[in-house]
Amino acid sequence: MTRISGRIVTPSGVISGHLTISGTAIAALEPDDTVGNDVIVPGFIDLHCHGGGGHTFTTGDPSAARGAAAFHLSHGTTTVLASLVSSPFELMRSATLAYKPLVDEGVIAGIHFEGPYLSAVRCGAQNPLFLRNPILSEITEVIKIGEGAVRMMTVAPELDGALEAITHLRYAGVLAAIGHTDASYEQTHAGVDAGASVATHLFNGMRPVHHREPGPVVGLLSSTATVELIADNIHLHPGMLAFAANTAGPARSILVTDAMDAAGMPDGSYELGGQAVIVADRVARLASGGSIAGSTLTMDVAFRNAVAAGLPLTAAAAMSSTTPARLLGLTDRGTLTPGLRADIVVLDSKLALKQVIRAGA
Repeated sequence: MTRISGRIVTPSGVISGHLTISGTAIAALEPDDTVGNDVIVPGFIDLHCHGGGGHTFTTGDPSAARGAAAFHLSHGTTTVLASLVSSPFELMRSATLAYKPLVDEGVIAGIHFEGPYLSAVRCGAQNPLFLRNPILSEITEVIKIGEGAVRMMTVAPELDGALEAITHLRYAGVLAAIGHTDASYEQTHAGVDAGASVATHLFNGMRPVHHREPGPVVGLLSSTATVELIADNIHLHPGMLAFAANTAGPARSILVTDAMDAAGMPDGSYELGGQAVIVADRVARLASGGSIAGSTLTMDVAFRNAVAAGLPLTAAAAMSSTTPARLLGLTDRGTLTPGLRADIVVLDSKLALKQVIRAGA
């Protein structure tokens, strides 16, 4: 038995007391007003991460993927999807085969293909050489050979064949996300009606809001889709983060890092999807054109930034753990509830990371 003490953040509120771990699971929560000010939250779940600690998910290299997952685990991410960027089908296929054993082992929770079925107008740091309209045969093959490893795919709903692709993903049990899109409000809602349930990094890689053409941002916020928010204070102003989170609510908002291999590394030159990236003062941008190219964020910092933006601890915990767990269908984690897997992050009173526990270890 292991016992940790502090302010325990549960779905129903913050409880001062003790949390007991038995084996790999949470055994009990015991109220006690005399404990200290440490903050105890569920292990973070990051649905959108391209790498970190000098390691990348984007090349399909399982050794690099292990390194990236380990780096983010050290920052509290106990469950992570390996996000790839737009690439030739050969890489999509080889990465799926290479990462399936890591999914089976529990190193990663699955694969997220951010592209290549994205808008060239809103490609951001996606390599335009690899963008194309959805090809059902490609989608079908990676889902089939992945045998459950492919968990999410981002698609621009205005592309030819996109709605059929989204519906196909939905019926295959893969999360269909809308992102890197120049869609109208109506096209966005058509994508959600077809089965899309996630917004890939809301605001970023999307047509801006206009009062006569709300576009994808308002379309997604006014839909049933869950919206990803990059809480690095670079991709989104803290006020915009709070606005979107309060508009969608914590049950429809998730914190993501969109981190690249430069997370946790010094400023300098990096690469993403075959394009040169320069990182300066934590900001990653394409060397050509200057588009923001992922982030150097970790989930512990994202959590702290969300609370600093005015979100309650319970909302931040839902956005970083409970809601993404529900999206992935992971019923064994996501909240600090007896009987669930002991994925736990301990923060100090200023929300700086102190301890990470994964499956009780």
